[in-house]
Amino acid sequence: ASGVQVADEVCRIFYDMKVRKCSTPEEIKKRKKAVVFCLSPDKKCIIVEEGKEILVGDVGVTVTDPFKHFVQMLPEKDCRYALYDASFETKESKKEELMFFLWAPEQAPLKSKMIYASSKDAIKKKFQGIKHECQANGPEDLNRACIAEKLGGSLVVAFEGIPV
Repeated sequence: ASGVQVADEVCRIFYDMKVRKCSTPEEIKKRKKAVVFCLSPDKKCIIVEEGKEILVGDVGVTVTDPFKHFVQMLPEKDCRYALYDASFETKESKKEELMFFLWAPEQAPLKSKMIYASSKDAIKKKFQGIKHECQANGPEDLNRACIAEKLGGSLVVAFEGIPV
């Protein structure tokens, strides 16, 4: 609706996260666990935010709690989109599923909230097959219980290895 384009790199990252075609341990370590996307300075394109990613290989090495680290990557006073590769357990099985986030904190400027909200469809169209979407308006929307609820409600017994 806003006419904002989605950079090819954003689509490539989504595809890589979705496909999980990695086979060697080295390739798995390079896979992205979380990525944050922002609007380009001219507000015409959705791009990968520089330095705002967590690699699977970082988890347990430089990142102890990937979800907490992911939440800390989001700016306090501006909007973002993000993909998070959620690991969770139900009573029956362990699962990994991609989640799409629209981060629109209360303190973000109104103009930013409007352009991110109106551009969400552009990025979502590129992200075919995402089952879980979360719009968060503050840190309280990004706690483990809220995320577990979005992933499967009462069926979810653990998120990122921590009981919920």
